[in-house]
Amino acid sequence: MDKVKQAEFLIEALPYIRKYYNKIVVVKYGGNAMTEEGLKSSVMRDLVVLNTLGIKVVLVHGGGPEISALIKKLGKEPKFVNGLRYTDEETAEIVRMVLAGKVNKSLVEMIEAGGGKAIGICGQDGHLLKCEKQDEQLGFVGKVVSIDTTVVTDLLGLGYIPVISTVGYDDDGNIYNVNADTAASAIAGALGAESLILMTDIKGLLENKDDPASLIRKVYVSDIPALVKQGIISGGMIPKIECCKEAIRRGVQKVFITDGRVPHSILIEILSDEGSGTMFYS
Repeated sequence: MDKVKQAEFLIEALPYIRKYYNKIVVVKYGGNAMTEEGLKSSVMRDLVVLNTLGIKVVLVHGGGPEISALIKKLGKEPKFVNGLRYTDEETAEIVRMVLAGKVNKSLVEMIEAGGGKAIGICGQDGHLLKCEKQDEQLGFVGKVVSIDTTVVTDLLGLGYIPVISTVGYDDDGNIYNVNADTAASAIAGALGAESLILMTDIKGLLENKDDPASLIRKVYVSDIPALVKQGIISGGMIPKIECCKEAIRRGVQKVFITDGRVPHSILIEILSDEGSGTMFYS
């Protein structure tokens, strides 16, 4: 980008910087979009940019590929039921080890290497994500029943980027594996976030799933049932878009699905007229 284009981008970004200043943006970074280290580092630097501009960023992350890799190393075979990971007690411990340990701390390290301030927590910390079993068939896969955002708001007030791994708890001491989209939606609603951004390994909602050029840029929540009926929203997109709908129901103004594999997609999404993925709003 030459200097004139850089200046033009800043001019275009200014109204968005004003709009988001001192507001909360929750970013969910998905496991399948986190596989390339250089790109992951670039995404963390983008979060630092937003934070430096006065936007309060909360990062919620998954780590499915890393969990599956460790399960296999330990001689177990990953098991899925209707697309969700079956989580027995041993697997729940592995999930906590990978998400709250390896993945969480590597993201914190990248943010700090990019000049930001971050602290890693999980849903067990500060009673953030209290859960119950979502379905007996899934074992310890958590349905969030209550959220205490005190620890998150305290960190935001001190200028940190909270980095949250989606491990939940209950009063009996059980550990729960919580779907990262679901957790991010619930956290964004509880925080009264301006926006929720789901960074994943897809471009957004496509009118034709085999044609990347058929990206639908804006969707009203009221249009979702018709899009499901038409088959435009189907398969694995259904639960993801249910999370978008739920976040808006909880008061989040806008929800974006964007491709985390595209460099600077989060900056383009928040700070430009065009955006890069699909925006859902009421």
